Amino acid sequence: MLFDVLYFRGRKTLQYNHTMIYKDQGSKDTRSGFGAGLLELGKNNPRVVALCADLTGSLKMDAFQSEFPDRFYQVGIAEANMMGIAAGLTIGGNIPFTGTFANFSTGRVYDQIRQSIAYSGKNVKICASHAGITLGEDGATHQILEDIGLMKMLPGMVVINPCDYNQTKAATLAIAEHEGPVYLRFGRPKVANFTPEDMPFEIGKAIVLKEGTDVSIFATGHLVWESLLAAEELEKKGISAEVVNIHTIKPLDEEAVLKSIAKTGCAVTAEEHQIFGGLGESIAGLLARKHPTPIEMVAVNDSFGESGTPDALMEKYGLKSGNVVTAVEKVVKRK
Repeated sequence: MLFDVLYFRGRKTLQYNHTMIYKDQGSKDTRSGFGAGLLELGKNNPRVVALCADLTGSLKMDAFQSEFPDRFYQVGIAEANMMGIAAGLTIGGNIPFTGTFANFSTGRVYDQIRQSIAYSGKNVKICASHAGITLGEDGATHQILEDIGLMKMLPGMVVINPCDYNQTKAATLAIAEHEGPVYLRFGRPKVANFTPEDMPFEIGKAIVLKEGTDVSIFATGHLVWESLLAAEELEKKGISAEVVNIHTIKPLDEEAVLKSIAKTGCAVTAEEHQIFGGLGESIAGLLARKHPTPIEMVAVNDSFGESGTPDALMEKYGLKSGNVVTAVEKVVKRK
């Protein structure tokens, strides 16, 4: 058996080859990981400035605002203006981090991002909270499920979707060192925090969380933990699943994807995004070009969301570990 399920202080722990690798250290929201990372950047990098569109508390940017008021800009409910200001601030050598909900960070201001930031390669970090359906009760108008597709199509735009608090904090620190525009996507609800606090974050480098031989599960964001739980269930069914955390959707770690597929021969992708334009299509496009492979996708199927609790919405829209298990069983039969 590749791994056992243990309980550490009442929390689920995944143990591989009798060596403890990942445990849920206690649920935490990924937006707080961003806030912690931004505060640390403020202390260590005087070039970092922050802008927010009237959602300082929701984005967990209040600590930065309190500590560095001269480097914080509250622009109000004027997201397009915020993007223009951020682009201008880079000219003086600053590294602007913008903050608002994912819907307002992308759909509402796409023209400004394209024309003022992406086209000229401005060093702006577009940081987007409350992404996907796990925004919850605010409903479909706020639950953007198209943002990854919108942003990855922009030339030169890096797209990052970390899986938990620790990885979001690490990603926030890492993107300050990257020269050029970045879209950093994270969420509202408390989710399992399972990656090690000291795990390095390298843009564009996937992380193999669990090795397997029968199927490759490529997951991003909140679906990474669900995929690890799915791997647990699959092992009981005699299916060895390799779980790969694709925290950077663009640039995609093609080498890691192809290496995994060469071993397993089939793939499942898992994401909290539309089935069109997200991680699944990026993986499928790569495989179509370089290694034709059976693939199934766990994602929202051409639908808007609705109001509800995050967990209930994940269940209704087919984004839970059981849905990953079903997709794996289907794709394995196609090998």
